Parts: sequence; C-alpha cells; structure tokens
Amino acid sequence: MLPALFQCGELERRLNLFDATMIIVGNIIGIGIFTTTGLIAEALPDAVMIIAVWIIGGLLTLCGALTYAELGAAMPRAGGEYVYLKEAYGPLYGFLNGWTYFFVINPGSIAAMAIGSIFYLERFWPGVSLERNLVRISFLGQSPKLSTGQVMAIAIVFFFSAINYCGVRAGSLVQNVLTVAKLGSILAISVLGFMIGSGSWNHFSSTHTLAGPADFLGQLSLAMIAVIFAFTGWFTSTYVASEIKEPQRNVPYSIIYGTLIVMGVYALINMAYLYALPVEQMKGVINVGETAARALFGSSASVYVSLAIIISILGAINSVILTAPRIYFAMARDGLFFQGVAKVHPRFKSPANSIVIQAIWSCILVFSGTFGQLLTCTVVAMLTFSIMTGMANFILRKRKPDLPRPYKTHGYPWIPAAFVASYLLILANAMVSRPKEGLLGLAIVGLGVPIYFFWKRKITARLA
Repeated sequence: MLPALFQCGELERRLNLFDATMIIVGNIIGIGIFTTTGLIAEALPDAVMIIAVWIIGGLLTLCGALTYAELGAAMPRAGGEYVYLKEAYGPLYGFLNGWTYFFVINPGSIAAMAIGSIFYLERFWPGVSLERNLVRISFLGQSPKLSTGQVMAIAIVFFFSAINYCGVRAGSLVQNVLTVAKLGSILAISVLGFMIGSGSWNHFSSTHTLAGPADFLGQLSLAMIAVIFAFTGWFTSTYVASEIKEPQRNVPYSIIYGTLIVMGVYALINMAYLYALPVEQMKGVINVGETAARALFGSSASVYVSLAIIISILGAINSVILTAPRIYFAMARDGLFFQGVAKVHPRFKSPANSIVIQAIWSCILVFSGTFGQLLTCTVVAMLTFSIMTGMANFILRKRKPDLPRPYKTHGYPWIPAAFVASYLLILANAMVSRPKEGLLGLAIVGLGVPIYFFWKRKITARLA
C-alpha cells in the first residue's frame, strides 16, 4: 500500500453472500445461453454429447471457481485478478491485467451488450434502431453516424452507471432484482416446456455416428470454447471483495454457489432446447432460444424469450458496471492509474470517478463501433490471465506459506491443475484457429508495458 498521497476514503462492506452470488450469476448469464447451443450442435451434432459438453464445461469452471476461491478468501481486496497477479508475479503483471480489462475487455463488453440489447428492444420499440440515423457527418472520407439505437445504448450505459455511482448497495439491489427475474424466466421456459410444450424425448436418442478420435477431439475443442465463454464471469465477486461482509467466508462461497447455480440452469435450459428441437434443426441456429420457444409454445412465445434476453443482457451490463471499476480503483490506489480514480465518493462510498471514466470509454466504443474487433482480439489475453491466476495458487502456496487461507482449494493440487491444463488446451486451440487475432490481443496487452513504466516514474517523482 502506498502513502496517504493515494488514499482518498475507503469502500465499505455492504454486500452479503446473496448479493455476491447474484453478482456472479447475473454476470455469467447473458445472451450466450440463448445463442450458443446452435453453434455447439454444429460442431458436435449429438444430443447426449451436447448436454455432456455443458456439464464438462461447468465442471471445469467449478475447478476454476475452487481455485479462485482460495485466492479471494486470502486476499479479500478490491481488484480480483489484478491483486492476485500482482502478489504472485509482481506489479507489472497486475497492471497488464488491469490495463487490458480497462482498455478493451470491460468497456468493450459493456458496449457490445448495450448494442446487443437494441436488437431485442427494437421488437418492442421500433423507433429504436441501429439503422435509423439521427446524425451523419462526412469528414476526411469518413462518414460517422449516430443512430437512435446507439443513443439508447449510450443511455443504458449511463443509466446503470448512475445507479452504481450512488453506491454498491443501490447497484446490488438492482442486480438482485434483474438476476432473480432472469433466473425465473429461464426456469419458466424450461419447466413449462417440459410440462405443456410440444416437444419430444425422442430428440435425445443418438443417431449421429461420432467421428474418429482426432476429429472428435477437434469437434469437442470447438464446442468447449463456446461453452467456456458462456461461463465467463464466474469470479466477478472477487472484484468487490473489499465491499463484501465476512469476505473470508462469503467471497469463496459466492464463487462456488454462483457457479453451481449457473451449471444447473444451463443444463436445464439445454435439455429444454433438445426436448423442443432435434439436433439437425438446431445446427448453426444463432437464435436457438427463440426457435426452441416457438417449437414448444407457438410463434407468440418468441416475444417472451426476447423479453427474457433483454433482462439477461441488462443484468449482465449492470454486473460489469458494478464490479469492473474496482479494478481501476485498485490500480489507482497503487499509483498505477489516474489519481482521481482512487477517490471514494464521500456520501455514496463508491469508486465514483472509476465508474464515470468506464462509462465514458464504453460510450465512445458504442459510438465508434470498434468493440467487436477489440473483444475478438482479447480472447487469448483473457485466457492467459486466467491461466496465470490459476498458477498463482501454486506460486503463492510456495512463496507465502504463512498467508492466512480461511478457505483452501478442495482437491489441491489436482483441481487447480485440471483448471490450468484445460485452459491451456483451449488457449492453444484459440491461437491455432485465430492466430492473427491472438497476436493482436497480445500486442494490446504489450502496449501496457511502457504505460506501466510511465506511471511508475510518476510515482517516484511524486514521492521524491
């Protein structure tokens, strides 16, 4: 911790175990569960294997959850991965994590989800569209435009940012409502589908001949990439660890409980999809959630699925806006980001400036439309940071054996090893299948190196 020069108020512990768990569930469950299964069916066209790959993905995620749970209980501070990488490898690696998440991953995700929600809001509000332009300017051969859909996306970003600006309790209450609503809608689609839907259990019978071992492993790897990213966000309660009551207990339990809840929900909704549709009709279908709902309940049901998707996206947006600013706040506290970002709002006890700067950058990405390309390039970086964090468990056990560990990873060292090994395989596949994007992603991370040394020199100058 740096001297008082960088200390500007403290965050307060206002979240309980339920709040922390809902943050994780709300962050994981977004639009992916309504779209991913069709892509998995194309890679692995077998009903039993589709369910199996979701369960395997959930178990691997649970291995990661158990691994991160130990780190979160031992170091219950704002910042999550930033803190663990800094402690295990040094401040440069923590900074590179925080830099990448600020510059691309979190604002890019917020922008992508805000724009994604417009496609579904347009169904209820035709005037809001990405095709309806309010402003179009020709300048230096470029024609930037601002559509009604972009204005709405920006409004969504600022709306949830304003709620979270008013304190972690306000953001958490909104998160709880949205997460319970999305869980309720998914459970309703699934349970009612089995009870009154026009489906068939015959769709689960296997008619597909599996390929040889080499081809099968390739198909399984492609399917696993999609599943793993549908589980992304299972460690987000660690970002707000400094605001969780009894963090040594509630941080690890929130990660584990949140992951288990999502595993159950994902398995159930995918069984409902397969009950509704044979695998052949599911292959390559992007809007598989709506297609399955129409098969179960008729054409009018797709409206309710669209509403469920909107709730899911909004919940995921709020979760990122709630948690991610704590990373930049922690960086600023260490003198590695703008000093103003280290300030805590005197009334709301939120990292207010951190929330504002994230909102502004997210809206710039919405306007520019570059978030899709940026996010594609950071897949490799995200995987790399997860692998390094998994390895941090081993490193800190050896380097800091006396570090208080209220929770220790069950099944150590096999559980962390399984998590790291599986992510290494997925990383290798990602680099082979998308080498250009992977290298660009690593270049984005590398841009943070000179910026780190710039901030480090600023610290030295201020403390001199």
